[in-house]
Amino acid sequence: MNVSDLSLIEEIARQGSFAAVARQRGVDPSSIGRLVAGIETELGLRLFSRSTRRMELTEAGALYLARIAPLTEELERAGEEARAVQSGPRGTLRLSASASFGQHVIVPRLPGFRAACPDVAVEGIFSDSTIDLVAERIDLAIRLAPEVEGDYVVSKWMDTRYRVVAAPDYLAKAPPLLRPEDMARHRAVLFPFRDYRSRWLFRQGAGEVMRQPVGGDILLSPAGAIRDAAVAGLGPALLPDWLIGEDLAQGRLTACIDGWEVTATSFDTAAWLVYPSRSFVPGKVRAMIDYLRGGQGG
Repeated sequence: MNVSDLSLIEEIARQGSFAAVARQRGVDPSSIGRLVAGIETELGLRLFSRSTRRMELTEAGALYLARIAPLTEELERAGEEARAVQSGPRGTLRLSASASFGQHVIVPRLPGFRAACPDVAVEGIFSDSTIDLVAERIDLAIRLAPEVEGDYVVSKWMDTRYRVVAAPDYLAKAPPLLRPEDMARHRAVLFPFRDYRSRWLFRQGAGEVMRQPVGGDILLSPAGAIRDAAVAGLGPALLPDWLIGEDLAQGRLTACIDGWEVTATSFDTAAWLVYPSRSFVPGKVRAMIDYLRGGQGG
């Protein structure tokens, strides 16, 4: 049995399907079945129980996988470390971010990263669902939050701030939007999350936090959809600076309620670089982190 066989077992356990693994590898599902049958014969035990819906590990299979997982990771790490010393960053980088952040912040940086690291392929998983980094084999995630919990290596990439914005055409016809209490006279474009859709928090300097109720009849997700709705003149919106900087500069959106900090959750939010805790950081991960932190990556 070789490292490829061990990795195959882990992959099937994670995907729960011969067909899914076959599609990912570009082979016929029957070939995956034959490989597994050969491994089970060699081990003298049944690794998977077959059902019409999923492949599940047997009790013996789960015990075996738990013991080999650290070994396969060490073997892969040793090989990658040796290759990195010899030839620089390479391989496939699985990168996770929220849907809008991935589209508006990460994707525009990929051409420069490709030019700097041509041997690193990037697989972007952009979703607003929380992804388990270990289970999904994510190499690097960008999380937007006041802080990140979990047994990960975490470092701040950039601070993030929110602003109330609206289209100039909307503001020309709507009531003034100069102070937090003016929100009572507007129907906002809202996130469908509890805090974002019910009240926004405002603060001036070190003053007290003002909780301003908000309402609206258009709820959208992800953030990019809210930005598009605001530009179209459907109402004011609470949006992050990384998403609306160009819109403000080009006049597509106007900042409202100037002089006030605003948020829906916390005034201290950031984009965090997150990766599984381990002693060796793969060259492809280090290359992306360095690129994002450098002048090229912003």
